[in-house]
Amino acid sequence: MRKVFAFIKRDFLIETSYRFAFFLNIFSIFFMILTFFFIARLFGEGASKYLTQYGGEYFPFVLIGLAFSTYLSTGLSGLSGSLRREQMMGTLEAVLLTPTRISTIIFSLSLFNFLVASVDIIIYLVLGIFLGISINLAHFFPVVVILILTIISFSSLGIMSAGFIIIFKRGDPINWLFSTVSFLLGGVYYPVSILPTTLQKLARLLPITHSLEGIRIALLTDSPLSSLLPSIFALFIFSAVLLPSSILLFRYAIKKAKVDGSLVQY
Repeated sequence: MRKVFAFIKRDFLIETSYRFAFFLNIFSIFFMILTFFFIARLFGEGASKYLTQYGGEYFPFVLIGLAFSTYLSTGLSGLSGSLRREQMMGTLEAVLLTPTRISTIIFSLSLFNFLVASVDIIIYLVLGIFLGISINLAHFFPVVVILILTIISFSSLGIMSAGFIIIFKRGDPINWLFSTVSFLLGGVYYPVSILPTTLQKLARLLPITHSLEGIRIALLTDSPLSSLLPSIFALFIFSAVLLPSSILLFRYAIKKAKVDGSLVQY
């Protein structure tokens, strides 16, 4: 844990040295929420028939999508971005050659990014509540379980992405593919139910679909706990399959880069 906190302290000091960027981020969240608030007023009841499962209103639906898709973006690009920064600063090889387990390095490099993403999500929800949405906290603990499994699933994809960065330096197909497809099919901006049947089936193969579905049902409706179990089970399967696979891929990438002598290259 001492090493983990050392990484967090380092990243915190770097982040707080750019205070203006922090405030710009808050303003961008604010204007994003306002944009969709007025879009929701434009479409109004026209979209409600597709949103019955999630409370029937578009603005709360899209707010949850915008907020918690932050974890997807962080999971996909957070670790690879950190590794890319370490490469360009010339510190990656030094970090990887320390007597620290690969899993600890992966966890430590990702943790601060998810802490920042969590702050962003809180800002989204607070501003949403200020604009009139109602959040149901009756299923708080199941939501925490969903979020943990969500982070594991998204991070696993990010670890695979980081493996490509280690080997190829630029050009990351995993980040591009899952980011593009998840925002198109995962139900961030509109419900999966409006998609053609074939695309709906494809959407079920994405972790973000089950994550947003479970979180929306938990936070926006009074549905029983049993309605969250399919989402929890699906995310558990994703986590159980993707996490060990991603760590194996990352270990292979590190080993190959050491053999090629390309760890310090960027």
